[in-house]
Amino acid sequence: MWDKPAALNTLADLLFVTALLGLLYAGVAYAVRLPVFAVNAVRVATPPAHVTRQQIEDIVQREVRGTFFTMQLGSARAAFEKLPWVRSADLRREWPRGIAVALTEHVPLARWGKEALVNVQGEVFEAAYDGALPVFNGPPGAAKEMTIQYDHFRRSLAAIDKTPDAVNVSPRRAWQIRLEDGMTLDLGREYVEARLLRFVNTYSRTIARMPHPVDRVDLRYANGFAARAPGLPSAAEEPRRKRGA
Repeated sequence: MWDKPAALNTLADLLFVTALLGLLYAGVAYAVRLPVFAVNAVRVATPPAHVTRQQIEDIVQREVRGTFFTMQLGSARAAFEKLPWVRSADLRREWPRGIAVALTEHVPLARWGKEALVNVQGEVFEAAYDGALPVFNGPPGAAKEMTIQYDHFRRSLAAIDKTPDAVNVSPRRAWQIRLEDGMTLDLGREYVEARLLRFVNTYSRTIARMPHPVDRVDLRYANGFAARAPGLPSAAEEPRRKRGA
């Protein structure tokens, strides 16, 4: 080999290129860690309704390490998604020394019993909330189904100016609605939509005309329903009232 100048020249060129690449790599590795590239700006893409600016800054300061080029955003993303109101988080670099934070928050639809909330996607999450919301009571895993049914109940009852205040479903999938005016509707396990529709269609000429407020309606009948009005005298009491008893 030593008597082959062409081969020696090629080897020398390779060694030179290798050394040059090593120097360039070392230079870049050093440069990207310079303080001049330290992250010093946080931009929130959409102002959140529940997450505070201080929470955002605390997580960035605690979780984001390194410079614009070396920081790992995965830990910060995971930290944001542990906040009570955050459904998902997206972080990205913004040249030259910034981070853009985009948070998708839960939109509360109902309370899940006394312990949690349900968002509009039917997901249960835990967070503090003082606003008025309907209440869902059901077995574990039923929140998604109850969210779908609640939307149907709400739209159906709007035709008679009624609003669900609570929706209950038993482990055997028997449905019950409590309205804002205190009336309770027992829908049972079968034909739930059809039974509610029958109630809505006949409300104006039945329940609405009763002389005393109705507190409970049992819709679990094939061709009708039963209504209970606490102020209405029973069949046994009516003759006595007429006699002045």
